[in-house]
Amino acid sequence: MSGEGQLLVGEVCHQAIVATEWSPDHVGGMTLGADPVAYAIAREATRRGCAIDAFTVRKAAKAHGTRRRIEGCLQVGGRAVVVDDSVTTGGSLLAAARAVVDFGAEVVGVLALVDREEGARELLAEAGYDFRPVFAARELLADPDGSVHQP
Repeated sequence: MSGEGQLLVGEVCHQAIVATEWSPDHVGGMTLGADPVAYAIAREATRRGCAIDAFTVRKAAKAHGTRRRIEGCLQVGGRAVVVDDSVTTGGSLLAAARAVVDFGAEVVGVLALVDREEGARELLAEAGYDFRPVFAARELLADPDGSVHQP
């Protein structure tokens, strides 16, 4: 992601989090898609004087070294927002949320920069998570006249 992209993503995602009542201590999600989003949010939150630290969830625990599935600043008992760059069915976000809960932290919300609107909202709601997309795919695909084109 470009430096300008990081600034913009951090700003819009941090604003989306502030608009909720989540009040997280931590933000992160499944590597690789969530990493730049989480880091951008952590940077923006720190810049605004309300620290939110980032973490990364691996698809599986490392077979060597620390053998951890979660790396970074996540704390047991912490309040976390699970994020991703884009979401389709929600499986990756749900897996990351479950890893956070298994670690011992609380998932207070789930955020995606772009919701492709293919079932994630329903899956995450069924699992009991408050899901908020920053943008819906249809909004990004709309022409200025409001019509939607397919790429």
